[in-house]
Amino acid sequence: MSATPATIASAALPPRVRRILRSFFEHIATDVVQSLNAMLPEYEQALFKQAEQARNNNRQAEFFSNLHSFQRNRGEFVPHFIFALESELASVRTPPGESSAPVSKVEFRTLTLVEDDVMDEEIVLRDIARRHEIRAAHALLLLGQRFGALGGAPAFDNERLPIGPQALCRMLKQAGATLELELEERLLLYRTFDHKVMGNYHEWAETLNQYLSREGVLPGLVYTPRRVRSVDTPGTSPRAGTRPEGQTAAERPLTAWRGPSTPSAWTVPDLKDLPKPPPLPDAPGGAAAASGEAAPTAPATTGEDGQPNFEGLQQLLAARRKAMARFSGPAAARLGEAGAIATASKPGAVEMPRKLVPTADVLSSLDALQAAPAQPRGKDQPRRNLKDIQQALLSRARQQHGAQATLASPDADTFELLGLLYTEMEREVRADAPASDLLGRLQVPLVQAALRDRQFFLRPQHPARELLNAVAESGATWQSEDDLDPQLLHHLHQAVEFVVKHYHGDEAVFEQANQDVQRHLQAAARKAELAERRQVEAARGKERLEIAKQRANETIESALAEAQPPRFVQALLNQAWADVLTLTQLRQGEKSDEWAEHLQTTLQIVAATTGDAGAQKDAQLPAKIEKALQQVGYHEDEAQAIAKRLSSADVDDDAGSKTELTARLKARARLGEQNLVKRKPAAPRTPKEQECYDYLRSLPFGTWFEFVLNQQGDVQRQRLSWFSPVTGNALFVNQRGQRVGEHSLDGLAMMMAKNQAHIVTEDKGRLIDRAWNATLRALRNLAGMSKPAEEGAGA
Repeated sequence: MSATPATIASAALPPRVRRILRSFFEHIATDVVQSLNAMLPEYEQALFKQAEQARNNNRQAEFFSNLHSFQRNRGEFVPHFIFALESELASVRTPPGESSAPVSKVEFRTLTLVEDDVMDEEIVLRDIARRHEIRAAHALLLLGQRFGALGGAPAFDNERLPIGPQALCRMLKQAGATLELELEERLLLYRTFDHKVMGNYHEWAETLNQYLSREGVLPGLVYTPRRVRSVDTPGTSPRAGTRPEGQTAAERPLTAWRGPSTPSAWTVPDLKDLPKPPPLPDAPGGAAAASGEAAPTAPATTGEDGQPNFEGLQQLLAARRKAMARFSGPAAARLGEAGAIATASKPGAVEMPRKLVPTADVLSSLDALQAAPAQPRGKDQPRRNLKDIQQALLSRARQQHGAQATLASPDADTFELLGLLYTEMEREVRADAPASDLLGRLQVPLVQAALRDRQFFLRPQHPARELLNAVAESGATWQSEDDLDPQLLHHLHQAVEFVVKHYHGDEAVFEQANQDVQRHLQAAARKAELAERRQVEAARGKERLEIAKQRANETIESALAEAQPPRFVQALLNQAWADVLTLTQLRQGEKSDEWAEHLQTTLQIVAATTGDAGAQKDAQLPAKIEKALQQVGYHEDEAQAIAKRLSSADVDDDAGSKTELTARLKARARLGEQNLVKRKPAAPRTPKEQECYDYLRSLPFGTWFEFVLNQQGDVQRQRLSWFSPVTGNALFVNQRGQRVGEHSLDGLAMMMAKNQAHIVTEDKGRLIDRAWNATLRALRNLAGMSKPAEEGAGA
């Protein structure tokens, strides 16, 4: 086995690779050293603050001891981190299986349980790495390709990438060992590193890609994922809770907090199977030419990806109107639910040429509507919708241009699309939420934005629809009352009023308003993450307590396997002495001298209370039992009475004293009993439940679920913060990081199998994307009805 090179100079590298890696290391070392030097004072202040807020003098002394150890060894931290960084870069051509250390053969006798502190460290570091890998996924993919080229190997995965989050966490752990800190202080160091050093990692990874590109390592390398979004059918919906083979990006579980989620592209379905609609009435040579008015410029037919653009949506709308006409009469072909408003003519009357209202006049009328003060709404008065706005525009236009004035087809279709979108959004927004009124205030500015830029329906990150999504999600039906954020509502109200007051065609107004909202959402997400972390730490503490209690019960059962003391002695062992073993397991661990001593005491208790003649009597046994019981909170008289019963079989069997002691023990709260959740034994799983259970165990922490609340289909969204692979307990929090409940994985799998719980996928995470997909499904369904309707009419 070859040793891993410690420096780039000593590594067996080609000259060009060595030169690139050396310059790359010098380039990044400055940034890394600067960030680490800025982090260390912050960490020292955090240690000092924790020492000041310690619960007692002993804990404060421990904090100050760790603080002195940090101050003594802090000079070693940055050099060791940089040495580890150079070693990672120098080993780009070392196969991942090679190591300088000999690999020992693993035997059954050498297998041991992993210590809790090791598990906690690995969980925290893995969580840091996973979070930043998600945020910088695109940049890491390109870095993996480039380092694969430098290493003469296929693309590096995230684990092997020398400057990836996993590698940086390994360096942090190695360098942190030089500080000689206890577990809690090491975890604080990792969290400080996460906030102070890794805060802008995704931007740093982008600059590293640019640097390697300038150095000639795969220059011009780009990656644009192609997402194929098919319309969901009831049998293939990713909400089904199972993970099909070849899982796509659209089926990945949503793990982001509200706000930082990634917008998805609003695709237009393939239109080649739809019937060709008749020429648009304002097309060249149509009614527009007959009226003598200049027709507006036709929108582009294809987008940047070559797919149908706004004209494709117009074809869907035309097919929808044609289908509605077959069922509701000819007038429905022009009216629709939120479509263009046309003038109906009497039978036999000569239809006058329509006069199209120029888009500039429409925008001018919308400006006037937007500037008008908001009218107070009566108690039973319905909210204004887009059809009302369109009717008001037509009334104003007919006063200026005559009774035959009407909107141009692209303008009318824009109103119709927005109306359909709003209809779908209102299904997922509570009618009594403040968001409903804010959505109404945004209608006129949104119509203006869509009329000025048809890409509103096709551009993934249009600032107007970003703000629209933030407003809608603040009143989403999946939120509970505890999820409501009064400060967010204040920011949203300010943003909407800012847009209404200042928007006159400048897209930057929406961007500025949305930036303020997004800043608050990001701050709220950080607060929720901190609150969630506290809940997870508490859940892990309960988990360790439960495991310790299980281990104590197993120890007592093992001691009682070959001997049967009196039933009253067994009851004392299973209650009072089990508390002693549990606390010892929690505090000192299974490898401690205290645990070995109490284990021996357990065997002595069994031998002493069964009257084993060959057992050696220990005169100190009652004192040891009494001392151990007092350490877990038993009063002196209780401890003496229990120790007397547990240290000898020759105790006067006084029924009165036994009854009194039993009553006192029953009235006493046992260790961890207040947090004990009694669960029914899990029934055998069905094949579908087993499939859901296996999928649950593979989910990342932070996955969002939607739980069905009633028969009406109302749902509530909760986040899977953590689950135990040992006991199967799962912790759920709400949008603000507050604990809302616990489930067992078996119970959760049963709910998923019954369709009472769904996993929220990334393509379903944002309300506006769900509403748009529902709009497209409605259009396709109605458009697909046109052909059968024609056949029926012809028959």
